[in-house]
Amino acid sequence: MTRTATVAGGCFWCIEAAMKELDGVQSATSGYAGGSVAEPTYEEVSTGETGHAEAVQVEYDPAIIAYEGLLAVFFTIHDPTTRNRQGPDVGSQYRSAIFTHDEGQREAAERFIRDLEREDAYDGSTIVTEIEPLEAFHEAEAYHQDYYEKHPNDRYCSVYAEPKVEKVREEFVD
Repeated sequence: MTRTATVAGGCFWCIEAAMKELDGVQSATSGYAGGSVAEPTYEEVSTGETGHAEAVQVEYDPAIIAYEGLLAVFFTIHDPTTRNRQGPDVGSQYRSAIFTHDEGQREAAERFIRDLEREDAYDGSTIVTEIEPLEAFHEAEAYHQDYYEKHPNDRYCSVYAEPKVEKVREEFVD
């Protein structure tokens, strides 16, 4: 049985590439979520005026990787304490967000964040990750899909995506 998770944490190229490293992840698709514009384009989302975030929708097998496992990776590969910014990417389209598909995911995400805060995982910084129900996911244009795999020598990929992929390979080998 396949399940779906949708997260946003900066450029979707980075999140997509890192999630694809995980056993149990069957696909990761870059797209847009959380906004009010129907059928948004990259150019529209890039303005920061659509309300959409660059997001990644992950299809996974819960018998191999749990939702909480995906959250553990997600909170390792982006900074959930910086509002509307990840690295050089600034704007609400780069916010940290979890778009839940059901009540169980919402509860799991809230519990996961509470546990991180209790552990002071971010040295006193407040986690600003938004949790909201997924209204719609809009797949990004074809040239954004598998971008890291197709363009490993792209400067952005080598500076920002590659370290996230390497972190997943090192910290989540199991």
